[in-house]
Amino acid sequence: MKLFVANWKMHKTRGEAREFGEELGRRMVVGGGGEIVVAPPFTALDAARDGRGRWSLACQNVSDEPEGALTGEISARMAADAGCRWAIVGHSERRRVFREGTEVLAKKLARCREAELTPIFCVGETAEERDAGLTATTLVRQVEALAADPAALPLVVAYEPVWAIGTGRSATAEDAGAARVHIAQLLSDRRDLRILYGGSVTPGNAPALLSGSGMDGFLVGGASLSAASFWAIASA
Repeated sequence: MKLFVANWKMHKTRGEAREFGEELGRRMVVGGGGEIVVAPPFTALDAARDGRGRWSLACQNVSDEPEGALTGEISARMAADAGCRWAIVGHSERRRVFREGTEVLAKKLARCREAELTPIFCVGETAEERDAGLTATTLVRQVEALAADPAALPLVVAYEPVWAIGTGRSATAEDAGAARVHIAQLLSDRRDLRILYGGSVTPGNAPALLSGSGMDGFLVGGASLSAASFWAIASA
């Protein structure tokens, strides 16, 4: 089944999250779409929950430690207890702004597994790496964080080229398809792997991207802030 994840990042109050859920629920009556996941801020997890189970929840981040004196951090176990089934790990904004590298991300993956959260592990090259022809090399380096992750457990990998995130410049279906093939080869031992694309996905480019790349769905950023546009992507 195709997977569509709405990553709200640092957007939406609890009231806004409830309004989104009400509208998304109304639109889902007409059918279509695949498996739906919503990743709100921690404060809006309960407000974004769907009592009818039409979508599940993801957290946008987890601590690399199980618990402790870490003011402001949220553990994977806490996120699972709050209703999350999924966790986004390794998003480019976490890598760039918070300097999260392979060691930290490997620990976060381990914490997710302990809490029975399925990771949505993000990879992708910068514009500089792309221009230098280093896309494949970058992906090889980034998936090293998965070396100790159990291959028998479900895993989602989101290919999000950094140059396409929030820029309005999306990868072509050929770009995304080539990255998908490479990631699948690097993780050929995985028994349950879904590969998503993320980066300036819109209702307009979603059908061509999905059909032309062989991707298993999308990790959607800005376009997921509107229930109408997110559902248009998921049901295109």
